[in-house]
Amino acid sequence: MSTKAVTTTKNELAKAGEASPSERFTMAVIKEFPNGLNGQPTELTSFQRKLIQNYFIKLDGVLKEAESKRMAKSEQYRDALAFSWNNVNMNKLALDVVAYSSIGLDPLQKNHIHPIPYKNSKTNQYDITLMEGFNGLELKARKYGFDVPDDVIFELKFSTDVFKSHKKNAQNKVESYDFEITDDFNRGELEGGFYYMIYNDNPEKNKLVVMNRSQIEKRRPEYASAEFWGGEKDEWKNSKKTGNKVKVEGWEEEMFMKTLKRHCWDHVNIDSQKIDDHLMRVLENEQQGNDREVVEQIQAEANKKQIDFNEEDLDVDFEEVKTEQPIPEGFEEVAEEPGF
Repeated sequence: MSTKAVTTTKNELAKAGEASPSERFTMAVIKEFPNGLNGQPTELTSFQRKLIQNYFIKLDGVLKEAESKRMAKSEQYRDALAFSWNNVNMNKLALDVVAYSSIGLDPLQKNHIHPIPYKNSKTNQYDITLMEGFNGLELKARKYGFDVPDDVIFELKFSTDVFKSHKKNAQNKVESYDFEITDDFNRGELEGGFYYMIYNDNPEKNKLVVMNRSQIEKRRPEYASAEFWGGEKDEWKNSKKTGNKVKVEGWEEEMFMKTLKRHCWDHVNIDSQKIDDHLMRVLENEQQGNDREVVEQIQAEANKKQIDFNEEDLDVDFEEVKTEQPIPEGFEEVAEEPGF
């Protein structure tokens, strides 16, 4: 794709009232880009403009789907605030789109980034949270990470598989493992998984991370959908819960693999020398999400029992955004497709 710079002019912004929703969205985002040198108009490459358009296309679809689900509910249970562009906090969204698009995250690429709308009761608008998928986390890690591995092997471990780790010690200079699939078509029960980080020029830095079923399942988001993870869910009829539960098979293998990949790329340290303003906003957004999680845990556990934090607790990945109201039906799970 051509990287020929496209300059935003004042005349272009003046036409905002005549523009389509897509064009108005692009102009709102362009306003938030840093000014060029000597106060010159902001210059965007054609690739940046394409990414901005992709954010609009994805967000427009998300809002329309959410509005369709809202209208499908009976008026008694329907929130009065419509999922429309007029009700979106555009200032926050524009700043976030600038940051994430500058990193190179494309919402139309598989598992790069997922927009999730939630109602902010203080502003009576919808804030759009942009949640990174595991491919987005890898892209960010490779662009901004410190000591990024050259390659990573991800595997799931079933009960009939034979696995043995070889940890680094005084006699063994390179951490490694043995893994054999004894029955390709009947591997048994899913027990967990592992990933192996490879450094081609420095194999002594190779690292093996093993996660059993319990360690993976505890990273399942609180609002995770049964359609993804499997299990039971509430039965609905005529937009109302029947009080019954229905069992859903889900995509457990894919969710375990997703968790392994998120754990890997989310734990690559950021190189402080590579941090720019765009990454700083992304990191601030992530921290705000984590802070909300901690606050809600404290509030939920207050006056009930002592909260004990250990080293393992501090390693938890908070994949879901906790909101001031439940995530709209259909957005319980960050919308990563189960297939890879």
